[in-house]
Amino acid sequence: MNQEKTSYSKEELKEFEELINQKLKVAKEELNMLKESLSKRNDTGTDNTASTSKLLEDGADTLERESLSQLAARQQKFIINLENALVRIKNGTYGVCVDTGKLISKERLKAVPHTMHSIEAKLAKK
Repeated sequence: MNQEKTSYSKEELKEFEELINQKLKVAKEELNMLKESLSKRNDTGTDNTASTSKLLEDGADTLERESLSQLAARQQKFIINLENALVRIKNGTYGVCVDTGKLISKERLKAVPHTMHSIEAKLAKK
């Protein structure tokens, strides 16, 4: 009788943990770069010359600052999701779909290692 697997082996979990740690390292480096860019943007010396080009520059700077802030927030959320995945590895719930209770495919976890949903559950929500 061929039973469906309900969890990943310790070796498989170790493999996922290494993948997540690599992604976490890169994500944290990218977040630091975004934060540095933001702090440099905020340090621009502004004098009170109210020319039209200055107003356009300020508008572009504000837009870029907002864009960098959104990227930083998204990166922060990604880091939290990766850290939560590491917690799930430790407590034995990693790789199990929260909706179906079935094992999430290895291919999906390699592509999106912080996911908590199988592709079936993800598609069903659309």
